[in-house]
Amino acid sequence: MKLGDGVEQAIHSISMMSSLTEGGVLSAASLAEFHGVSTSYLLKHLQALSSARLVETVSGPKGGYRLAKKPAEITLLDIVLAVEGPAPAFRCAEIRQRGPNPLPGRYFTKPCGINAAMLKAEKAYRAELAKVTIADILADLGATDDGGIAARGCAFLEINERRTAR
Repeated sequence: MKLGDGVEQAIHSISMMSSLTEGGVLSAASLAEFHGVSTSYLLKHLQALSSARLVETVSGPKGGYRLAKKPAEITLLDIVLAVEGPAPAFRCAEIRQRGPNPLPGRYFTKPCGINAAMLKAEKAYRAELAKVTIADILADLGATDDGGIAARGCAFLEINERRTAR
C-alpha cells in the first residue's frame, strides 16, 4: 500500500500547529516553506483537514490555520482518512468473474478470499493508526530530541506565527 505525500505533509503540518500559542495561526505558505513542499499542494490537504474538522481556517490578512482539536484528540487515522478518503486501499473488482470462459454465479456465492484477506489487513492497519495521536508523536519526539528539533521549530514559530483572537 502506498499513501500519497499529502499524508506526510498533513501529519507534519498538524504537528507544527500543535505548538502554536493561544490564538496563533500559521499560513499555508509558511508551513509549505518550513517543510520544503509546494504551497498549492499543501493547501489542498489543509482544506481536506479543515473539512474533516481537524484544523480550522482563520480568514483575513493575519489569517491561517490552527488546530480545531487538541493533539491528544487527533489520531493518525483521522489524518489519513481526511487526506486519502475513507475508501479502503484495496477495492475488489471481482475480476474472478471475468474472462473468456466465465463460470456461473453459483461459483461465487462466497466473498472472494483475496478481498476478505485484504479487508482484514486494512482493518488491522486502521486500528493501529487509530491508537496513535499527534500528542503521542510529539511525546516520542520530545523523548529523543537533543533540543535541535525543538529549537528549529521554536525559531520558525517566532518568525511565522500570526497572532489572532480565538
